[in-house]
Amino acid sequence: MKLSGLGLGAMRLPTVEGKENQPDQDKVNEMVAYAIEQGINYFDTAWGYHGDQSEIVLGNALKKFDRSQYFLADKFPGYDLDNMPHVEEIFTKQLQNVKQNTLIFIYFIMSVRKISMRISIRNIKF
Repeated sequence: MKLSGLGLGAMRLPTVEGKENQPDQDKVNEMVAYAIEQGINYFDTAWGYHGDQSEIVLGNALKKFDRSQYFLADKFPGYDLDNMPHVEEIFTKQLQNVKQNTLIFIYFIMSVRKISMRISIRNIKF
């Protein structure tokens, strides 16, 4: 499958009554369905978007489609160095949130501080 020239990012989703931490699931479902119908196959979310709800609503919207129809990107919250000892735990939770057992793209967003680490992510199935 070829990556589409445009993608749909889930940083600014429609919300219920303007509440940032309450994305409107019905509207997100419509947006995702329309995007896929138009040939968009790249979707992007992150742990902290919409008060940690973006992964969940995007996962709910995408679960209606065959996994071979899209690419999904997520971001590990490495900007908060307190998360670094919990890489596997957070990554597992991200997979659960987006209702996937694998991600094609995972971005590690790091603090500008110099840190030394070795990260090993394996296919986690649940």
